[in-house]
Amino acid sequence: MKRLWPPTGVILALGLGFAHPVAAQEPTFQPATDAGLRATYAPVVEKTAPAVVNIYTERTVTRQMRSVFDDPFFRDFFGGVPGGARTRRESSLGSGVIVDQSGIVVTNNHVVENAGAIKVVLADRREYEAEILLTDPQTDLAILSIDAGAPLPALSFADSDTAAVGDIVLAIGNPFGVGQTVTSGIVSALSRTAASVSDYQFFIQTDAAINPGNSGGALVDVDGNLLGVNTAIYSRSGGSNGIGFAIPGNLVRQVVDSAVGGQMTVRRPWLGVEGRSVDSRLAAAVGLDRPIGAILEALYPGGPADLAGLKEGDVVLAIGGQDVLSAEALKYRPGTRRDGERVAVRYLRDGRERETQVRLALPPETPARETTTIGGSSPFTGATVANLSPALAEEIGFPPLTEGVVILETVRGSIASRYRLGRGVIILSVNGEPIERVRDLTAVLKTSAPGYLIQVTNRSGRVSTLRIGR
Repeated sequence: MKRLWPPTGVILALGLGFAHPVAAQEPTFQPATDAGLRATYAPVVEKTAPAVVNIYTERTVTRQMRSVFDDPFFRDFFGGVPGGARTRRESSLGSGVIVDQSGIVVTNNHVVENAGAIKVVLADRREYEAEILLTDPQTDLAILSIDAGAPLPALSFADSDTAAVGDIVLAIGNPFGVGQTVTSGIVSALSRTAASVSDYQFFIQTDAAINPGNSGGALVDVDGNLLGVNTAIYSRSGGSNGIGFAIPGNLVRQVVDSAVGGQMTVRRPWLGVEGRSVDSRLAAAVGLDRPIGAILEALYPGGPADLAGLKEGDVVLAIGGQDVLSAEALKYRPGTRRDGERVAVRYLRDGRERETQVRLALPPETPARETTTIGGSSPFTGATVANLSPALAEEIGFPPLTEGVVILETVRGSIASRYRLGRGVIILSVNGEPIERVRDLTAVLKTSAPGYLIQVTNRSGRVSTLRIGR
């Protein structure tokens, strides 16, 4: 069975052209000089490799040991004696890219997640302790800072929107810890959405090899600019099968700008819509000759799309001059731009193509979060809840127009955790009372009842009912 493995490599893809027999009347492609036969990417590697680093992390992992006291009978009989726990240190490695001479390093979030110590090793073997400036689990990116006391080699960003299938690319990283390695290939595909390693599923696909230790490395173009950050492979075995994915440079740059600007979280502009990809059935229904675009199913009142005159049922065909091939583009394309920027949106309505200018904005914090940790004695004790707003939905990776009260986290071992009322659960009702705001939940929990009838859902929309006695 095919599996998408977590990003484990840095990929640099290169390809060499070659001549082949053609009909006499057709033009042939031959090197003009002997130098053409000895084409090399060494100048590109010499320019870019010093800016690619190795990242070593250490984290403490505590695992509960199974014991006889895990059995409720023995636990009660011996007065609740707890089982033991074993603590050990785990180390891992990854790659990163210096994107500013001051020592700003970008890598994958999964490389540094929960790390107690992070060490960055430069290509010339100098070592520095790193500080995390910002983590963005939604894009699987993390921004680090090191202080080398002097300017460092850094890569400039390429405009990833101008990349084309067939472009030669190079990948640089540290696979399997063997040391800095360069691999070559081409851009195999663009706007890939099958790699579900982040909420922004919009990847550059390449055939360059990606292996463990390459995560966070650089995908560069032939001009030596950063086209993307390698993050995942599609593999049956965990090794490279020539299908790798990189986070586009335009999205990486947006996260870097947020970190350098001192933001604790990344806030991205939005259209204020929800939609779904047009399939062949929908394409025929709206008069398209092929499945393309995203049909709008809901608009946020007063949001950017609503103010620009877009309506439910419109099929968005292009944003900012870039074709929309799936619904993921409704989130990705605005997310790489700036707050307040105007962008052209081409759409289909009533069989006729139209265009409008949309002024992008940040998702609003309405209603206010009212973040509250539930105490007392109820099924929700130990859970931290908040009101969902477009801003919070964006932050935790929910559909942008999701409403209600969501559980942000649950204390391990608490009553809420026992009932699996954990992160991402949306509370719909308690004992027949609809829960629209945090205050509704706290009010109903203050009333005395013989038990609890709770309805909850999750980001996929599946509704569950819990019956809990006192």
